[in-house]
Amino acid sequence: MPDAKNFTQIEIAPLGSLDEWEEDVLKRYPEQETGSKTKEKEAFRNYDEPARDGVREFYRLNHTYQTFDFVQTKRHEFLQFSKREMPVWDAFQFLNQLVDDSDPDTDLDQFQHLLQTAEAIRADGHPDWMVLVGLMHDMGKVLCLFGEPQWAVVGDTFPVGCAHSDKVVYPEFFAQNPDTINPKLNSTLGVYKPNCGLRNVTMSWGHDEYVYQMMKNALPEPGLYMLRYHSFYAWHREGAYDYLLDEHDREMLKWVKLFNPYDLYSKNPVPPEWNKLKAYYEDLVNKYLPSTLKF
Repeated sequence: MPDAKNFTQIEIAPLGSLDEWEEDVLKRYPEQETGSKTKEKEAFRNYDEPARDGVREFYRLNHTYQTFDFVQTKRHEFLQFSKREMPVWDAFQFLNQLVDDSDPDTDLDQFQHLLQTAEAIRADGHPDWMVLVGLMHDMGKVLCLFGEPQWAVVGDTFPVGCAHSDKVVYPEFFAQNPDTINPKLNSTLGVYKPNCGLRNVTMSWGHDEYVYQMMKNALPEPGLYMLRYHSFYAWHREGAYDYLLDEHDREMLKWVKLFNPYDLYSKNPVPPEWNKLKAYYEDLVNKYLPSTLKF
C-alpha cells in the first residue's frame, strides 16, 4: 500500500490550476438555469474523457493518500496556527500568490473571486456574516503556499475513519487507500456511532476544514457549516452518509445548499471595482475578525 509521506514532485500538482477542480464540479453539477436542459444529470458525470486526465490523477492521489492517520497528522501540524501571523488584508495578498498563469478561464486573482462571491451574496440581501463567508471561504487554500500538495488542499471532501461511499467522485480510486483493508476503519460506521453528528466526524484534510478552524470563533453556526462542508458534495448534493448525521446536521444542510451556488456560479471575467467596495468590506472585516490572522 502507498505511503502518504512518499509522493513525487509530479504528484504534487496533477491539476493545471486549483480552479480546475472547481471547473470539474461545474461539469458535474451545472447550474439549473444556465446548465444544459437536454442532458440528464448523469451525462455530466462522465469522468472518462481524455481532457479530464489531470482531474482523474488528482483524485487518484487524493483518494489514495487521504487516510485517517494522514488527516490526524495534518490537523496536528496546521491547526496550531503557528506558521505565521499577518494583518487580514495582507493575508489576501498572500493568498493571491496562488494566481496561476496556466489557467485559461480567468485572469482574476484569488481575492477577486472571493470578492465576487461575497458581492453576489450581498446583492441578494443575505446577512452580513454570510457575505463574510463568501469573502473568506477559500482562504484555506494558503495551505498550498506552505508546501501542501493540491490533493491535500482542494477536492471533494469525505469522512475518513469509516467506509467510503460510492457517491464520492471516482470511488474506484479508494481501492489503493490503506484504510480500506483496516477492519477498524472499513466498516460502514468505522470509528463512529450511528447518527453521531458531523461535528464528531473527521473529514478528509483540505482548505474547508482549515478555514473553518480559523474562523470558528468569528461566525454563527450556519456560516461555519458553509465553510466546513462546502466541498462535501457526497453529502449536500448526493445525500450520502445519512447514517452519520444528526438532526442538527439536517437543519444546517439548507445553509450549505444556500451558499454553494454563490461559490460555483459567481465567477465573472469583469473584476469588482474595489475602490467602491473597500469601505464596506473594511467595516465588515473589522466587525467580525481580529486585526491579524494566524496561519
